[in-house]
Amino acid sequence: MIIDTTEVQTINSFSTSGFFKEVYGLIWIIPILTLILEITIGVLVIVWLEREISAAIQQRIGPEYAGPLGILQAIADGTKLLLKEDLLPSRGDIRLFSVGPSIAVISVLLSYLVIPFGYRLVLADLGIGVFLWIAISSIAPIGLLMSGYGSNNKYSFSGGLRAAAQSISYEIPLTLCVLSISLTCDSSSTVDIVEAQSKYGFWGWNLWRQPIGFLVFLISSLAECERLPFDLPEAEEELVAGYQTEYSGIKYALFYLASYLNLLVSSLFVTVLYLGGWNFSIPYIPIPELFRINQMAGIFGMTIDIFITLAKAYLFLFISITTRWTLPRMRIDQLLNLGWKFLLPISLGNLLLTTSSQLVSL
Repeated sequence: MIIDTTEVQTINSFSTSGFFKEVYGLIWIIPILTLILEITIGVLVIVWLEREISAAIQQRIGPEYAGPLGILQAIADGTKLLLKEDLLPSRGDIRLFSVGPSIAVISVLLSYLVIPFGYRLVLADLGIGVFLWIAISSIAPIGLLMSGYGSNNKYSFSGGLRAAAQSISYEIPLTLCVLSISLTCDSSSTVDIVEAQSKYGFWGWNLWRQPIGFLVFLISSLAECERLPFDLPEAEEELVAGYQTEYSGIKYALFYLASYLNLLVSSLFVTVLYLGGWNFSIPYIPIPELFRINQMAGIFGMTIDIFITLAKAYLFLFISITTRWTLPRMRIDQLLNLGWKFLLPISLGNLLLTTSSQLVSL
């Protein structure tokens, strides 16, 4: 029996390459699972913080029985929603009714692909990172509109229409502010934008170079997240619960999750675009050199980067939570007028000023 050695080598090479492909696939799953775990923990922390801060503002006692300081209250609420019966409207469009919450959650989850939590700590460093986020986030109102229409309920449908109108009204100023940042930093990559702000430490943040854009972006982000005073799509006094009226069980939990995920995404993008991302340094004296951690293990450095990024993001979250209990809800005509007649001209003017300054500096 004669064995051809070339055939044996070919078979071995194929088996080796297949093995390495499987190993690479498993390794690639690890950062995705880590990011999902971080996002889940972040949402639980946001829910707990909102209840504690809201209780402090209203001078009452917040959650205190579910675990120490009530930290397990969000887990208890999530478990309760998962165990509830999933009701379906008898005369509604079941397919649209079921797909809507999934579209809302998936569109928000995909936005985390381009968010850098630290140096080289991003799933996809794309050249069009910030505009990919805007494109993906514009899909979420489609899910809300599908949910409202599929519920066969006038309150739900009105909430879905409001969500679509509000999203269109405030995405345009938001996009113009992001375009101004891209012109200032000469890049649309989220990593490049953060690194462009690290040259002059604290004073290099885009917050100081784009103060008008920062305010417009802040207001537009609150409106995109449908937070008070912009929660017209789910106004309890007018629409019962808006597009969520007919939902229960896990589908309602998906809407609940999408709301807080969207809030966390907006907070992280405020951090990345205007607050220097993972960089937190005194002018000309970076923090790593100050504490002599520049040459330490990469894991410790990544931990510091993640901590700084999340600390800045939670500052924006604190502002949005306090705004909820400070300002009254707007009427729908006031909300649309603010977007089209006020924020849009200001963002266009800001873009014109940014373009002019970039042309003069050439």
